[in-house]
Order: sequence, then structure tokens, then C-alpha cells
Amino acid sequence: MTIFEALRKDHDIQRDLLSRLVETQGDSEERNTLYQQVRAELNYHANAEERALYIPMMNIDLTQEKARHSVAEHHEIDEMLELLDDTEYSATNWLTHAKQLQHLVTHHLDEEEHEVFQLAGRGLKEQQKSSLAEQYLSEMKRQRSE
Repeated sequence: MTIFEALRKDHDIQRDLLSRLVETQGDSEERNTLYQQVRAELNYHANAEERALYIPMMNIDLTQEKARHSVAEHHEIDEMLELLDDTEYSATNWLTHAKQLQHLVTHHLDEEEHEVFQLAGRGLKEQQKSSLAEQYLSEMKRQRSE
């Protein structure tokens, strides 16, 4: 498995969770459960992805700028999560913020899959793509078990 295959699997999980989240209503247990899952998955993924993909990309001239851009997008997603954390589930604008989060995340994932992965594929060595996948999966397992 390559780093790109490992990341795509988690991207699919994020897309599914977000699409289910924006279908929830009011201050419900379902909304709380899904939001906590989304929040955790996004945080785990960003932490592991930055270590396993973006740090190595920053060491390659070809991929450095794209890696920095992607990390900046992680910060935008973090800011939207903070806004959601500070908004009551029953507030009229909670769903608006959740949809903005879905848009930010979907844009980020699409950009990674259609631009970042291709560029990184040219910059990283074949063996490195597999070892980075192992590193990413190990970090995700560690975070999910805590």
C-alpha cells in the first residue's frame, strides 16, 4: 500500500461522516455523536498526514509549496471546528457552519487527490511511498486507540 492509497481510504471516511453530519437536526444525540467522530477523524488525519506526507514533501523543492498550502488548509479546517465548538447544536447557524466545514474539507481532499498526490508521486521515491503509508497507518492506529 502507498501513502496515497492509505490517505484515500480515510478521505472516504471523512466524506461519509460529513455528509451524514449535515443531515442531522438540532441538539440531538445523533448530531453530537457524528460531530465528535468528524472532529476526531479530521484531527487524527491532519496530525498523521502532516507527519507522514507533508514533512517529507517540504524537504523536496518540487513539492514544498504545495505541502505548505495544504498545511494552511488544515489550519482553516481547525478554525472552522473551533467555530462549531463554540456554537450550540440548536443554534440556527450551526448547520451553516457544518456545511462550510464540509465544503472546506471536500475542497481540501479533492485538491489533495487531484494535485498533491500527483506532485508528491513525482517527488517521492517508490520505497518511500510504502514506508510513509506504514508510518501514517501506525500513527492513525495510535491516535484512534487513545
